[in-house]
Amino acid sequence: MPDTRRRQLLAAASAAVLAPLPLIGRAETYPDKPVRLVVGYAPGTAPDVLARLLATRLGELLKQQVVVDNRAGAGGQIAAQNVAKSPADGYSLLLGEVGSIAIAPAAFSKLPYDPARELVGVSEVGKVDFLLAVPMKSPHQTVADFARAYKGKPDKVNFGTFGAGTSGHFGAEMFGEAAGFSVEPIHYRATGDALTGLLAGDVAGAFVSTALGVAQIKGGKLRALATTAPVRSTLLPEVPTFAEVGFPRIDFSAWFAVLAPTGAPSVILDLLNRQTVAAVQAPDSRSRIVEAGFSASGTSRADTERMLKAEAQRWAAIVKATGFKGD
Repeated sequence: MPDTRRRQLLAAASAAVLAPLPLIGRAETYPDKPVRLVVGYAPGTAPDVLARLLATRLGELLKQQVVVDNRAGAGGQIAAQNVAKSPADGYSLLLGEVGSIAIAPAAFSKLPYDPARELVGVSEVGKVDFLLAVPMKSPHQTVADFARAYKGKPDKVNFGTFGAGTSGHFGAEMFGEAAGFSVEPIHYRATGDALTGLLAGDVAGAFVSTALGVAQIKGGKLRALATTAPVRSTLLPEVPTFAEVGFPRIDFSAWFAVLAPTGAPSVILDLLNRQTVAAVQAPDSRSRIVEAGFSASGTSRADTERMLKAEAQRWAAIVKATGFKGD
């Protein structure tokens, strides 16, 4: 055999030995290193609490550490982009939520990631409803009081939000439209800042998640006028639903789901789905999730994908109706 041909064969053999294993081969030993669960909010926030509850039990089931990676900012978009651009090997997961996955594509024309193309659903984890909360010094005791005070007035009503394009932002817009007043959204950069502004009375009100607001309400620092849930919250049974007080169209929640980069091997996604569902539906996990202000779910991959598509369509219609443009 000529030397040149021999050298070519040896080089090809060496390349084959040194080449990384295909992902499907690695799936047989998955996970053999810590798994990253990225959440788009700061430590101590409601999404972070849910992420840590999930990570603890999921790590036990996978027999591997699941590390919560907080990538706060831009209403969860920084976290979503981070995972969307990560290797599709099952080691980078996103605790995605309605804002960054369903609302942002309709609200921002220059989004640096495409949830529909770059992320795939693993399982829905849970949902959280919202409360129309006002400062304790507010004169408004009911939704009717609030609506009556501002209906038909020329001045816009300041509403605090936890970021432009979030569900709470559009909740305020929907309420203003239904009640007959214009909203001036005050977009805070951080959850803590928004809560501080609301407590101080810098804004007339805000749509706050039950998970975040329940302690402030029970502690007498905020007043809840209504919940966006279809039924009253077991944590705050005295708070009526918007449907009960004459605003049936204000019915929305924030859902949270585990997503992975598109292209991850099905065998890994199937394993992650089974273990995520088991983690969420375990009795002790479920009770902790509920105590934190969320409802616990756990869905198949197919049902998760259907939910993601339906929510994208639903929120696209809501965003279009408000005329909001994020860029």
